[in-house]
Amino acid sequence: MQRSTPVDPTKMGTGRAIAVLTSGGDAQGMNAAVRATVRVGIYTGAKVYFVHEGYQGLVDGGDNIRQATWESVSMMLQLGGTVIGSARCQDFRSKEGRAKAACNLVKLGITNLCVIGGDGSLTGANEFRNEWSELLQILLKAGKITAEEAKRSSHLNIVGMVGSIDNDFCGTDMTIGTDSALHRIMEVVDAITTTAQSHQRAFILEVMGRHCGYLALVTALACGADWVFIPEMPPDEGWEDHLCRRLTYQRSIGNRLNVIIVAEGALDRHGKPITCDIIKNLVTKKLSFDTRATILGHVQRGGTPSAFDRILGSRMGVEAVMALLEATPDTPACVVSLSGNMAVRLPLMECVQVTKEVTKAMAEGRFEEAVKLRGKSFENNWNTYKLLAHVTAPDVKSNINIAILNVGAPCAGMNAAVRSAVRIGILQGHNMLAVHDGFDGLAHGTIEPMAWGYVGGWTGKGGSNLGTKRSLPASMIEEISLNIAKFNIHALVIIGGFEAFVGGLELVTAREKFEELCIPLVVIPATVSNNVPGSDFSIGADTALNTITTTCDRIKQSAAGTKRRVFIIETMGGYCGYLATMAGLAAGADAAYIYEDPFGIHDLETNVEHLLEKMKTTVKRGLILRNEKCNANYTTDFLFNLYSEEGKGVFDCRKNVLGHMQQGGTPTPFDRNFGTKMGAKAVLWLTDKLKECYRHGRIFANTPDSACVLGMKKRAMIFQPLFDLKEDTDFEHRIPKTEWWLKLRPILKILAKYKISLDTSETATMEHVIKKRGTV
Repeated sequence: MQRSTPVDPTKMGTGRAIAVLTSGGDAQGMNAAVRATVRVGIYTGAKVYFVHEGYQGLVDGGDNIRQATWESVSMMLQLGGTVIGSARCQDFRSKEGRAKAACNLVKLGITNLCVIGGDGSLTGANEFRNEWSELLQILLKAGKITAEEAKRSSHLNIVGMVGSIDNDFCGTDMTIGTDSALHRIMEVVDAITTTAQSHQRAFILEVMGRHCGYLALVTALACGADWVFIPEMPPDEGWEDHLCRRLTYQRSIGNRLNVIIVAEGALDRHGKPITCDIIKNLVTKKLSFDTRATILGHVQRGGTPSAFDRILGSRMGVEAVMALLEATPDTPACVVSLSGNMAVRLPLMECVQVTKEVTKAMAEGRFEEAVKLRGKSFENNWNTYKLLAHVTAPDVKSNINIAILNVGAPCAGMNAAVRSAVRIGILQGHNMLAVHDGFDGLAHGTIEPMAWGYVGGWTGKGGSNLGTKRSLPASMIEEISLNIAKFNIHALVIIGGFEAFVGGLELVTAREKFEELCIPLVVIPATVSNNVPGSDFSIGADTALNTITTTCDRIKQSAAGTKRRVFIIETMGGYCGYLATMAGLAAGADAAYIYEDPFGIHDLETNVEHLLEKMKTTVKRGLILRNEKCNANYTTDFLFNLYSEEGKGVFDCRKNVLGHMQQGGTPTPFDRNFGTKMGAKAVLWLTDKLKECYRHGRIFANTPDSACVLGMKKRAMIFQPLFDLKEDTDFEHRIPKTEWWLKLRPILKILAKYKISLDTSETATMEHVIKKRGTV
């Protein structure tokens, strides 16, 4: 949606006032959304007000509605919960209460309201907006406001952001807080698995989510649970026997531990609740297993927000302010949300309507439809779970051998991708082969078969269990082709970073000379740098991002204690500035230097002056991120010396090179889930490709589309031929030529108080949820 006349974004809000409130249950990342709303509001020239204690504060007025300043939202990013407080409010449900709230807003000249909460809070906001003119009449009659005031506040704009750990709001891929809640759950699951394995126990975990099974479903996928109970899809009749058979089978093949995940709203086909205790009694009685039940409770709401939730909150906050300032009396109240990696605006009441339809479908026993209504992401998760659980390998073998290798530097989530690829392959009847140490292993023949149990418990393991090397195949093509023939390999799954992409291309190029290489292959991007062409995200980048963010939090805390201190932190990523930029957004950095956004001496001067100004305020600390290869001459040491010299007497400097800690650690829920889905999709695609390439009793694949990168693009996972991606690749600097996240850099600068222009020409258009449903 292009605008005809350019608008100066720093004057968009002049003379306007925005109030921001958090309502309903708290969720991690709400503070990031509040911070962004306040700062972007101030940037546009608007006045911004905090409403403390949710709708209760709106009704009570007085000190509960206070003007926000730039500094008042400092150090908020890393805090869980909501700093401005939230409360369940009965008063707002009555017309008198809403009239009081309207009066408080009119007196302060506030006509824009930003509400962060669940569907109840947002429905309340919409009702408030619909009866606004009626409330003004009531206040006029009672003499509470003047005709002049009523005219000035004749219309109320509303925008919502969904803050709820349940991820139960239709139309949004992820609600604020969901990712952080998954982090808390996975920390507990990882801790429990170690103790359960020691004793051969069965563990039953109940997770939150009210009437939505999202948290339970993703947890089950991310930890490879034996069974999951979710409200959207109750188990079939006779599930008790099926569950016991499954647990017994798992023990018989050598698993020391059973994990069962239960959503708190889980029901059976007759609408009776399925609780931890019911399952515990069943397993103990029927199987005499040593069984323990754990109800996670409010732990899931607590703790610091994940990097994803901070970035999500910040991006939504920016979009919310823009939506408010662009709204007219005719635009319907909207929610800002994320679909794939794109910010979108959706009509609030359509989303609420679909959300209610899910509940209705579940109540009426239309379960397949309930899963569909939850959205694409939920449906994909459910389908992947069904593929990997409750199934036994077929008796008929396909006689197909698929080899899997890891290439490039190790990263968290590689093992999850290998595990799901192996298991889906076995379920398709294929033989799965492990290639150790990348292309070297393929050349030297360090190849062995993998059975179902080989990859057990791999989902939560960091690094690369297969072993990985950076070497490329070109120099050993002959040995590789001999081994492909020797081990009778029919297809390849290459999981890795830029080397995997280049290596894949080299294999395809060598097909002309070596017929053995005419087999289908798929590259799954896995690298902390997120620099593989053909995909917006790679496995491992989310884990690295969280590691950097946590470290930055600690460093900021240290700087806040000593005052007047600036930290310069060097991140990994090669020439790709993804980690530095995203960590800058998640940790609240003052600047992030990257190769893709060239900078010179004038920019450095501006940054130093900006920090000198900042030290005069109450926020006496600075955080600068530098991507390792952003500039050959402006090194981390150079920047450290420059800032130290220029800041003499005002601030002192410290530097920190984060190094290889960014490649380690246990994978985040996102990377486990993403890896699992990518591995499964890759092998299913290869199975179809192999059928296509089967000619005269053998496999022969030499078309460009038989060698693809499986990548996440905007909203979907798609396969793109390696050859087609050559055009969009800068091989010298090992990065794609177009990178979607570069458009987030202005947000980073605005939130750090730089007077730059935000390009508002491309705004998110209003999309419809109801219409889209026919196609989901």
